[in-house]
Amino acid sequence: MSRTLVQPVGQKRLTNVAVVRLKKHGNRFEIACYKNKVLSWRSGVERDLDEVLQSHTVYTNVGKGVLAKSKDLLAAFGMDDQTKICLEILEKGELQVAGKERESQLSNQFRDIATIVMLKTINPETQRPYTISMIERLMHEIHFAVDPHSNSKKQALDVIRELQKHFPIKRSPMRLRLTLPQQNFDSLAEKLTEWKTVTVSKDESGSQVSIVCEMDPGLFRDCDAFVRNLQGRSEILAISVHGEGDIHADHYEGHEEVSSSESKKPTEDVVQLSEKIQKQTLSADDTQGQVKQNKCSTCDAIVGDAKQYREHFKSDWHKHNLKRKTRQLPPLSADECRADEEMSDSKSDLNEYSF
Repeated sequence: MSRTLVQPVGQKRLTNVAVVRLKKHGNRFEIACYKNKVLSWRSGVERDLDEVLQSHTVYTNVGKGVLAKSKDLLAAFGMDDQTKICLEILEKGELQVAGKERESQLSNQFRDIATIVMLKTINPETQRPYTISMIERLMHEIHFAVDPHSNSKKQALDVIRELQKHFPIKRSPMRLRLTLPQQNFDSLAEKLTEWKTVTVSKDESGSQVSIVCEMDPGLFRDCDAFVRNLQGRSEILAISVHGEGDIHADHYEGHEEVSSSESKKPTEDVVQLSEKIQKQTLSADDTQGQVKQNKCSTCDAIVGDAKQYREHFKSDWHKHNLKRKTRQLPPLSADECRADEEMSDSKSDLNEYSF
């Protein structure tokens, strides 16, 4: 009896795809998309549906190529138009991300959050922003973990609040121009003093007073509402103000000389922070160095990292010293071991020749 090879027909298997999944009416529906195209479609960058969907077909399992039944589509979506259903799944479904892609997304989001923190913060003593690498180190030090389902800006603000508990860092001030009637200026001045704002300039023209000041961004809503109540208006000149140029006091007009001990005070916190990070880096390097140093007690020698340590056990040098150890003889170095083996080979050759 002859046997025939039976192969499944009507089954379309798709691999190396991005799967978008939607659970509805007790069933699971999936569509196959091109990688890195789903997010572009949702953000409005990609508008061609054919560039996003690999197939205008609804599956229950893309990996196995199992198609969704028409009765299930009618029960869940009220129609059996595959393209329209694919659009709904594309908009509302959950993107299934592979491990490496998820790791890449988290790494990029971590970098985005660190960039936002850098742009929104300054050193309170120097009035300058920290570098992106230092911000990332501090985020690692407070054990910050990225939430992929949360907004990067919201997470950045949470990071800033957490960093302020441990390190010298603060929100960079925003620069505003406040304009209001002359008779209401005294009320505003009292409020600005209470908010500890820094006045940059003041201009009086007729019955209006215009003042440029820098304040904490968290006070902007209260300030804007207060100025409106005083029949004035507020204008944002800069979201984030950082120190520029040389920030030493003796480069400004009308300065007063300060002692060298006083001039060093503003940078003490920064120096301590830098030293702390440098010590951690050095300690980490020392730890790695200690891990790499492996010593073989049989050969009485340091043989390197774990991989080299394993390879050493397979070497003729180690085997030769192991034989010497069983005879209670001291270990030989690698060169001595090779010389000893060559001497043994020469003796064996002479013995064979004599016979």
